[in-house]
Amino acid sequence: MMQLKKSLCMFILAVCPDFCLALNEGAVAPGFSLPVFDHPEIRKSSDYLGKVIYLDFWASWCGPCQISVPQLVQLQADLNTDKFEVVAINVDEEAHRARRFLAKYKVNYTVLADPEGRVAAEYELTGMPSAFIVNQQGRIVKIHTGFKKGDMEIIRSYINDLLN
Repeated sequence: MMQLKKSLCMFILAVCPDFCLALNEGAVAPGFSLPVFDHPEIRKSSDYLGKVIYLDFWASWCGPCQISVPQLVQLQADLNTDKFEVVAINVDEEAHRARRFLAKYKVNYTVLADPEGRVAAEYELTGMPSAFIVNQQGRIVKIHTGFKKGDMEIIRSYINDLLN
């Protein structure tokens, strides 16, 4: 039985060499080109090179997102600089749900739309929200999944280290 499992694993790796390659800290952040939510303007990942980015994937049905969004609004306000930006990617299939969610908050950062989940799949999300702190060179320095009170202190620390 053990030999069968080993053979199966070797076959999968031979046929699909990227199978075990997960997106990790230190990896180059996958590129994207997405519309700004409810606008025709397109934003590309290359637009953010040279900045530290807090890239946040969220959905209207995500309970922890209700905790994170107000704190991200505050983070963007506190670090309002040309060297840092919060960029959110909404994965709701139905825009009206995201629109209703956003109406609760005065979001002061860019929200992009990924209703088909193509970019979300590239980032190999394991939960909601999923966030990626991306450095000025486009590399992922921290991956953060979920959100609870107290998380923002840790996130700010990573961002401040990159900005200083």
